Amino acid sequence: MLFFRNDYGEGCIKPIMDLLVKANDESNPGYGEDAYSKRAAELIQSKLPDYPADIHFIVSGTLTNIVMIRQVLRPYEAVVSCDTGHIIEHEAGAIEAGGHKIISVPNSNGKLTAQTLEKVVRHCREDPNYLIEPRLVYISNATEFGTVYTRAELEDLSEVCRSLDLYLMMDGARMGQALMSGIDYSLNDIARWCDLFTVGGTKNGALFGEAALIINQNLRPYFRNIQKQSGAILAKGWLIAMQFIGLFENDDFYKCAGYANELGKKIQDRAIALGYPLFMKSTTNQIFVVLNPAQYNYLKDKVSFEVWTHWEDNIVIRLVTSWHTTKTDVETLCQYLEIAMNRSKRKNEEEKELLADDVQEEAVLNPELL
Repeated sequence: MLFFRNDYGEGCIKPIMDLLVKANDESNPGYGEDAYSKRAAELIQSKLPDYPADIHFIVSGTLTNIVMIRQVLRPYEAVVSCDTGHIIEHEAGAIEAGGHKIISVPNSNGKLTAQTLEKVVRHCREDPNYLIEPRLVYISNATEFGTVYTRAELEDLSEVCRSLDLYLMMDGARMGQALMSGIDYSLNDIARWCDLFTVGGTKNGALFGEAALIINQNLRPYFRNIQKQSGAILAKGWLIAMQFIGLFENDDFYKCAGYANELGKKIQDRAIALGYPLFMKSTTNQIFVVLNPAQYNYLKDKVSFEVWTHWEDNIVIRLVTSWHTTKTDVETLCQYLEIAMNRSKRKNEEEKELLADDVQEEAVLNPELL
């Protein structure tokens, strides 16, 4: 069966595995106090020449979001997220379980707009005696729909956040895919707009691991305390650091993401050419195709994918490419999509013919219908 379910279903790229094998018999200090962690931070910092960052390594995306949001918010403060945000849809209420409310607002193509943000914050501040205080704004880039924020959108969000005394946080679990989608900004630009953000490894060629970057100096004190209290400091911290050395030493972080995006585009272009509707047009490695029941039944036994949602009588599936996806995999998937579409068309034609026959028979039996 072809695997297009996610972009973290395999191990890691070879440079990371080579590092792990080489260092397997070494001894290292624990809890991120090792030379590998220092080197990984230096490599990431080199991509942010204008903005010194406090850099920490955490094993998973959800745990990273928990720690970063706990670091920023006081008990009476909340985080604002669009309704498709990962912290709302995919983390089992982890943020609220820690005592912080998420203010959910409608998304626009998976994004939070500056206009919506300003409206909800001003509403919350109309009556501070009853409504919680918004303090942090959470966005994902790339989004859960595979869309990417434009430079103008990020500049507008940053401006609104600063004017309303809000912190801006970007979840970069798929940061590589966002940066390689054809946009005109870099990690250095993101550091200018955001107070804190993450650079994801798990979904871009690493075994595991996210890098948390704290840009705003006011948010740096006691981060390690919150991290430890949350169970988010790995004793063998060098293992996470090696993931980012392998990704950034020779820019494999960008190469892996660009490759995944390229294959995703091939799938999306082919789906469009075959006549499949898209639930959302993507510029990254997550492709959302709308299938009718016959197409779904044909593909589900040949391709591993995630059912995203249902749209009227149809099924929306998510197809995801990764550093590990082969061009042959994509070609075979496109062949399956073509077969499924052709079978569906034939079935529709047969149903139309049967319906026409039924109408003719009714007409013979009931001449008044003629």
